[in-house]
Amino acid sequence: MKLRYWVVLSVLAAFCIGLYSYSHWYGFNVLLRRGGTFWTDVKIDDPRLSASMRLALRSPDLPVVAGELKWQVLAEGFETAELSVLANGLEVDRIMLNRIDPKLYSFSVLNAPKGNRGLAEWESALPTATLIVNGSYFDRYGLPSTPFISEGRFLGIKPYDAKAGAFVADSENAAIVDLSGQMNWETAFKNAQNAMVSFPLLVGEDGQNHVHTASRWLANRTFVAQDRQGRVLVGTTADAFFSIHRLGEFLRTSPLDIKVALNLDGGPVACQSVRIGNFHRHFIAKWELQADQTNNHIKLLTWPFGSRGSWAMGIVLTATPKVK
Repeated sequence: MKLRYWVVLSVLAAFCIGLYSYSHWYGFNVLLRRGGTFWTDVKIDDPRLSASMRLALRSPDLPVVAGELKWQVLAEGFETAELSVLANGLEVDRIMLNRIDPKLYSFSVLNAPKGNRGLAEWESALPTATLIVNGSYFDRYGLPSTPFISEGRFLGIKPYDAKAGAFVADSENAAIVDLSGQMNWETAFKNAQNAMVSFPLLVGEDGQNHVHTASRWLANRTFVAQDRQGRVLVGTTADAFFSIHRLGEFLRTSPLDIKVALNLDGGPVACQSVRIGNFHRHFIAKWELQADQTNNHIKLLTWPFGSRGSWAMGIVLTATPKVK
């Protein structure tokens, strides 16, 4: 019995050392929250997929249009809406939208590399934040995998050849910067207190969809955009109807008056919280799927057991009322 005990203990210790070497504390928390993740093979009509995902796989060129858009003013400088995505008059997805005046709200990009914060934990840690949404990409250690400034501190990687876009904020304003031309991220980040590079650029300053390759990678999506009046738009899809190319095309022709739009991380990490007055939106994402062009090889991201709340959100974008 003693020998068996020591063998088990040695194997467990080796596993923990290996896991920590591979992904530090982020890996442990991924296991604790969901038991890890893996891709599982599914069919186009698999009941584990949402109806919208099955439709998107069957009809990748099906035209979609925006439903009626009605903004609700929750406070000065902060509006919310839900925009239906319609195909043949029926809703196939819905975008949870926020429209924010950067003169009245400050923006931060924050990192929790231990992987111990889902949406509920971020809400507890940031009681004054009106908006909390997932940010850009992070690596297996839970650290930013693009150039990244959080509260004046650079946390990301360099050198980095950014050709898409960046979200940049200082104490006075916030903007989405198109990096597809001559502007580089170092110039865009100058004087920024919070900033992050992300990709791809969904809508460029030329008004065009900058996602040129169509795919069947479906997921919950989050984007940050700027309209022609300078307001910041943040949206998260309720379902996984959109590939990134399709989302770019939808936003380009939507009634949101978008000047430039940037994709953020997607999949189960694409969660959103809005807390203001009596209004509380607490959305936890679920979907991510990869498929080839023939739908002969479809893989769904899954996990052994349910999490205690949302996916671990390594990076978040927040909006908080400025102190008057």
